[in-house]
Amino acid sequence: MCARLGIPRASYYRWLDHEESPTAARHRELTGLVKAMFDSSDGIFGHRMVHTKLAAAGVEVSVGTVAAIMAENGWAAKRMRAFKRTTIPSDPDKVFADLIGRDFTSDTPGTKLIGDITYRRTGEGWLYLATVIDLCTRMIVGWAMADHMRASLVTGALAMARDRGHPAPDAVFHSDRGTQYTSREMGAWCTGNGVRQSTGPPGCAGTMPSPIRRSHP
Repeated sequence: MCARLGIPRASYYRWLDHEESPTAARHRELTGLVKAMFDSSDGIFGHRMVHTKLAAAGVEVSVGTVAAIMAENGWAAKRMRAFKRTTIPSDPDKVFADLIGRDFTSDTPGTKLIGDITYRRTGEGWLYLATVIDLCTRMIVGWAMADHMRASLVTGALAMARDRGHPAPDAVFHSDRGTQYTSREMGAWCTGNGVRQSTGPPGCAGTMPSPIRRSHP
């Protein structure tokens, strides 16, 4: 190694035997404390919050030192995801009756389905995901993604469910009262495919156990 680096072997051994200076030891100790506090926040804390928490714990360190340690280790606070409204209330006259009455169970596949829209921020903008879940199997039987929340997003998810053998004749499809689910396009799709529409309050799909992890903060 010394030959490749072009340094005398004696220099290496002097470095090896060199004791850590008090300053270096203190820096190493602070680095460990900063990392522990940063990790405890799941990467949410910036250097000012890390400094505040360390100071509250009795650690004497300047905010500048905390900032320097985080910078040299590449520890940067995660940006909180902005809230994106996905449910825009429909005209009250277009709301359908609640046909399931908060009973998110079913004994027969394909007879009771629910749908919802969630979203993710990507490097190219917002990506919206509509899903259809079978309340009997708790499986996602249909889904669709797009860069918009128009009615075609939800009918696309239902079309996938239909093409995969869902829903059963005269099935109930339950959703919130968003404009996508109460639109004329959605109504025409359900009528043409023998599906009865049911609506509940906003976020109704999130009140049952499901495989979807919503993106709301």
